[in-house]
Amino acid sequence: MKGKYKAIIALVLILILLPLTLLMTIAHWLPTLAGIWLPQGTRIAMEASPRFARGAILVPDLRYLAGDCELATLKDATLSHPKRWRIHLNTLNLNVDCLSKIPSDASAPAAPRSLQEWQSLLPESLLTIDRVNVTPFQQFSGALRLALTPQQQSLHYDGPSINVDAQLNGQILELKKLKIQALAGMEPLELAGTVTLPLMTDGVPEQGHLSTKLRIPQEPELVDLVLDWSEEEGTFIVSKPGSAEALLSLPWAISENIFEVNGGQWFWPHAGFPLRGGVALRVDDWKKGLENAVISGRMNVITQGSAGKGNAVLNIGPGKLSLENSALPVQLTGEAKQNGMVFYAMLPGEISGAIADPKLLFRPGALLRSRGRVIDSIDVDEIRWPLAGVSVSQQGVDGRLQAIVRAHENEMGSFVLHLDGRADNFLPDVGLWRWKYWGNGEFNPMQAKWDVRGQGEWRDSVIELSSLSTGFDKLQYGSMLVTQPRLKLEKPLHWQRAVNAPSFDGTFTLNAGETTFSGGSTLPPSILTFSVNGEDPTSFQYKGDLHAGAIGPVRVNGRWDGERLRGNAWWPQQDLTVFQPLIPADWKMTLKEGTLYSQIAFSAAAGQGFEAGGHGVVKNGSVWMPDNQINGVDFVLPFRFSHSTWQLGTDGPVTLRIAEVKNQFSSTNITADLEGWYPWSEAQPLMLSNVNVDILGGKLRVQQLRLPQHDAALLRLENISSSELVTAVNPKQFTMSGRVNGALPLWLNHPQWIIKDGWLTNPGPLTLRLDKDMADAIVENNIAAGVAVNWLRYMEISHSWTHINLDNLGVLTLQANVQGISQVEGKRNAVRLNYNHQENLFTLWRSLRFGDNLQTWLEQHTELPDVRCQTRDIACEETQ
Repeated sequence: MKGKYKAIIALVLILILLPLTLLMTIAHWLPTLAGIWLPQGTRIAMEASPRFARGAILVPDLRYLAGDCELATLKDATLSHPKRWRIHLNTLNLNVDCLSKIPSDASAPAAPRSLQEWQSLLPESLLTIDRVNVTPFQQFSGALRLALTPQQQSLHYDGPSINVDAQLNGQILELKKLKIQALAGMEPLELAGTVTLPLMTDGVPEQGHLSTKLRIPQEPELVDLVLDWSEEEGTFIVSKPGSAEALLSLPWAISENIFEVNGGQWFWPHAGFPLRGGVALRVDDWKKGLENAVISGRMNVITQGSAGKGNAVLNIGPGKLSLENSALPVQLTGEAKQNGMVFYAMLPGEISGAIADPKLLFRPGALLRSRGRVIDSIDVDEIRWPLAGVSVSQQGVDGRLQAIVRAHENEMGSFVLHLDGRADNFLPDVGLWRWKYWGNGEFNPMQAKWDVRGQGEWRDSVIELSSLSTGFDKLQYGSMLVTQPRLKLEKPLHWQRAVNAPSFDGTFTLNAGETTFSGGSTLPPSILTFSVNGEDPTSFQYKGDLHAGAIGPVRVNGRWDGERLRGNAWWPQQDLTVFQPLIPADWKMTLKEGTLYSQIAFSAAAGQGFEAGGHGVVKNGSVWMPDNQINGVDFVLPFRFSHSTWQLGTDGPVTLRIAEVKNQFSSTNITADLEGWYPWSEAQPLMLSNVNVDILGGKLRVQQLRLPQHDAALLRLENISSSELVTAVNPKQFTMSGRVNGALPLWLNHPQWIIKDGWLTNPGPLTLRLDKDMADAIVENNIAAGVAVNWLRYMEISHSWTHINLDNLGVLTLQANVQGISQVEGKRNAVRLNYNHQENLFTLWRSLRFGDNLQTWLEQHTELPDVRCQTRDIACEETQ
């Protein structure tokens, strides 16, 4: 009996302990047991054994491996069955890349192939996963809820980039919502519709209709996407509402082994000019999966510009796209035309790498060329971009980057530019691109040749121009010749593009040799050094200074905001003597003393042009010449310049004060004020006022001169000493003494007159004495004339009146009436003399030392134009 009891107790212990032992060791035996039904080369693994808690089985972790690659990982799974099976997972990690690790000949137990059979096996269950992570597509992570019964299956997936709400009833799949955020910055794609699934799970859906609306770049309205199919044929259409021509139309057909698109058409009207073309695509052995399918196709683009029509063709394959190792040849051949430009392409290449991270490598012979007219005045003879060996991937561009540009401008001249460098997985602000550049050309307007060279790099978010040197062999324009001007970098130009701490800085130097002018003026070699500092090329401050020998420095600073250049320039007080090199030697003019200083504010912008305002001041200037001296010059010039118009005298008039002018006769206390606009007009006149000169013992005054001129400017002569005038002119034939008054109405734009109805008179007695030798010679040669001459040998004039006219050809007409007493041989006789005289004043002036300069000035300025500018930048019309 004792043996039986022991056997019964042992059996009970075995029945109790065996399940407990199996449960506690499940982590060791379950993976081995599951391997019987898993595909060859795959297995499951568990770190910790499941456990019971509150009527549920808790599985801390479960890994599904393909080789050594973790295809799926479960974390914190809970399995319970209150009324139906409930499975809850905290985290499910899926690695799509591990699918390639499953052997292609892997086999598993035969499974039902019909959809109905699959559905009949489904238990009533609810699967909830709080977090599904998909590698390498992390953007599609989200939460999953799956409700299953044999009759109906419902799916709800919610993530930041994808949302799905679908329901399957038998063969009918109702897609209530599919929302995908495909690309950053674009609106999500929302899709809805119904699909009839095939009876057998290895076939394609029998029929269906899916539609959505989508916003695409450059299209203001939502476009319609429609996918329709029935049996083995269908169409995919993208169109704008109300448009007769679809943006994309792809008719497709599918068979047992081939998926094919034939007669596809596309149209894109948003590239600045319409693009259109055809599409053909073929996928052989599509049922064998992506790794074994063979892809081939063709796509063309037709363009049209002022140079005619162009056609480029992209040939694809045959080749394959793979999750891990794609091999798909491509080649773009043909030409494209836009406006006046023509682009030629011969670009063989191959797409390789994983489909999630493809790489395009250009093969030997890859070349992109272009020629044509960029703008009306610039013709591109040829641009060449050799691309052999260059690769493009999601990481960026890698390889040698080159470009050669040959072009010419009809008036400016021709030029050649070269760019050569290397990119290392470069994208804007990512990776590295080093380059160097060089070139040369002609600048015909100034009869010059130029060259440029330099190098730099773009490393991540930093662009650095490490060297730059560009210049001309000379600049010659009109009478000016500048020798060898050249711009160089003194400090590398550094641009940090990072959003959190942008910066932009560098230092430049512009050197120029001696500048000469045909008149003999010379500007010493000059140097302009300036620096820039700011955030980027559209927002920086600058400062610098300019020297030209002893001239300067002129200090400049300001800022550029991407639209407008603003600045200030200061010329500190400096001796006028430094400008002596600018005065031609044959002028025989010497700057003796005086100072100059000025200050200017300026701005420039598109549509506005150049504007400036400020003032310049000359104090106590002195200029000596062989025949005269000008001393004590004070000159103040406040001005504003805008829209090609000068406003002279903004805070006060332009003032000129000269203490003394020493010539054949001295002039002192010279004053003149100028205020108004140049060019002048009726609405914006120019006014000359306060003109005063102490001259020949009297005064010369002009109260006001307005341009355009409607009234004569009255030049008044007050108490002019005739004896000082005669002494200055120094005629040998006569002498005079006494004072003269007068008024000369001046015209500068009269069609006929310079002086009209002017007069001279004497406020007191005048004395005229003829040279005895001259008078005797006249009497001896002409008895009749001698009688009149005898009356004038010595004459005391009590009253005289002279009427004066001067036309703009220089013809002077005098009508004089003289009354006085003549003394001849002790006899006094009353004399009344009427005198008419006509002579060309310009011819007379040529006999005087100052005649040529004065005549030239009058000839150029006696009739000035009234200039009315109709617009800012269009040429002006002149009216006399």
